Amino acid sequence: MHTVQVELAGRGYPIYIGDRLLPRADLVAQHLPQKRAALVTDTALAPLYLDTVANALTAAGVNVAPIVLPAGEQHKDWHTLSTVFDALLANRCERKTTLIALGGGVIGDLTGFAAATYLRGVPFIQMPTTLLAQVDSSVGGKTAINHPRGKNMIGAFYQPLAVIADTTTLNTLPERELGSGLAEIIKYGLIRDAAFFEWLESNINALVARDAAALAAAIQRSCENKAAVVAADEREESGERTLLNLGHTFGHAIETGLGYGAWLHGEAVAAGSVIAARVSQYMGLISAADVARIVVLLERARLPVVAPDLGLARYLQLMGIDKKVEGGAIRFILLRAIGSAFLTADVPPHALAAALAASVERG
Repeated sequence: MHTVQVELAGRGYPIYIGDRLLPRADLVAQHLPQKRAALVTDTALAPLYLDTVANALTAAGVNVAPIVLPAGEQHKDWHTLSTVFDALLANRCERKTTLIALGGGVIGDLTGFAAATYLRGVPFIQMPTTLLAQVDSSVGGKTAINHPRGKNMIGAFYQPLAVIADTTTLNTLPERELGSGLAEIIKYGLIRDAAFFEWLESNINALVARDAAALAAAIQRSCENKAAVVAADEREESGERTLLNLGHTFGHAIETGLGYGAWLHGEAVAAGSVIAARVSQYMGLISAADVARIVVLLERARLPVVAPDLGLARYLQLMGIDKKVEGGAIRFILLRAIGSAFLTADVPPHALAAALAASVERG
């Protein structure tokens, strides 16, 4: 097991990374302010992992209230959030009752938001079971639900007590979910870690093949990158944390435009990253060869590199309600080089239109 520490003044927490960690009740129990927990998961994961975690915690003397939600991005909404609140109230959960999010990014985001708002804030722990959640969404305290007009538009910054990433869960991950996580891993190389990008180019076949050592190394490096960014800019005030959203402005437009769940989050981020790379190229920041390297790596990770053709007007409309919009201007994360990203609202309309035209599917 490896431990990465997220350094926040007085509120830091560990990320435990290793295999067979779900039955490790000791990792959870040491962080519980009382021996009560609400264990939140979904219908897809409950048959796989709910009993393992619940039985281990019960054996350690923890009173566990399981909450099983419908699976899928389309259920990351007010109705499902209310279901969590109903269960918490029915079980008389208190301010020291810890919520445990056992699942992927949807469960982690939704449970975290429930924890941030139930009784004005209760503790929670992340137990991510997907690659994307282990390297990105479980770390950093971003919690949210979707709105029909935009993804993750309603939420709060709320840090967990700990993150427990059991790499064994990746053995049961569907191929598309694995690729979705690889998109976020590649993102770290693109925005701030050129050496990691080169490592990924050499090891992407092993990652796709689920080589345990390669996956563990990639998860640890990704979490180290995420932890460093969060420690420097927890609430996206300096702009550094915003760089983690490379590809997300376009990607969220894809997810919203197609309907939540049609594309996985990482798939949309992959296609969005290609668009952002092409905008960077057309602005004279990176070369065509750099864009080709990015496209090839994403393709080797079995990710989409062509975006759906929503139309320029629809993309602009959807991106206009992105969380990074400031003063009415859409701000984009672009690349000065592989391993160096920056935030700007100064994007020539012709570069944006040309990048979208070059990156969407042909009818």
